[in-house]
Amino acid sequence: MTGILGGFSGQLGKELADKWLGLLALPGALFLAVVATARAVGQSHALDVPRLVRQVSEWAHDPAVNTIGGQVVLVVAALAMSVAVGLVARVLGSAIERVVLAADWHSWPRPARAFALRLSRARQSRWDDAHREYSARWAEAAHAIATNRLLDPEPRHAALHVRTSIAVERPDRPTWSGDRIHGVSVRLLRDHRLDLALLWPHLWLILPEQERNEITAARVAITRATELGAWAVLYVPLIYLWWPAGIIAALLGMTARRRTRAATDSYARLVEAAVRLHARDLAQRLGIEFAGPLPADAGDLFDELLNSVPPAAGA
Repeated sequence: MTGILGGFSGQLGKELADKWLGLLALPGALFLAVVATARAVGQSHALDVPRLVRQVSEWAHDPAVNTIGGQVVLVVAALAMSVAVGLVARVLGSAIERVVLAADWHSWPRPARAFALRLSRARQSRWDDAHREYSARWAEAAHAIATNRLLDPEPRHAALHVRTSIAVERPDRPTWSGDRIHGVSVRLLRDHRLDLALLWPHLWLILPEQERNEITAARVAITRATELGAWAVLYVPLIYLWWPAGIIAALLGMTARRRTRAATDSYARLVEAAVRLHARDLAQRLGIEFAGPLPADAGDLFDELLNSVPPAAGA
């Protein structure tokens, strides 16, 4: 038994070390390599590879690091700095995630809250315009069907694409990703009066393991994408030392934006699908029986059972 546990602990330690190395040390090491390159060649020789090779060779032959002890110290210092930079990126990524999802933007400090409010209202105005255009196209299509006329569906599809590119539902948050997740709550409330915030913790406990793993993976993907955005931010100051760092920052920023939107969309779809597929299972666990499809007022019954009784007056 001891040997089995020892082997398990060793394997677990190896997996944790590999994960730690990949998520923190390697990106940090690449960042430090860019810093070293910036110091070696500077702005005026930004793409001078021979100059970079000569400088690296000089560093390698420095007496201070040309010993075993010096090399050990250098490796340890580089590893520690890589992890430190990785931790900074992780903290910054958490802040970026909070901004991107904007779930609590109403409680942000006043300047940020005012800016978020302006963005939200601007997005609402754009969405309303797009929605009116789509509604007009939809009315034209319905009239064409009623009068047995053929109508090109492309304008209607284009109008829908424009509206969806702003938000799936009417915007409530200053960002697309935030509204994509908020839209799930809006749709479930409108379709079945389901309060997602109330329902989700109970539903999560009865979901099959495979579905929970998929939802968790999608949520982690959002975090990883915003951390990539954090790395883009960290590369920006290096532009002052080495202009190609601006290209790296721009590529990382564009990739982070695309991945964040894709991960958010996937997460929102999975959460909504899980609720629609398993709300009936939760209802049965609670002693509720629905005849036929989930009714439009299903959420009212869940509210009665899942909301706790308020404390008695004077208690």
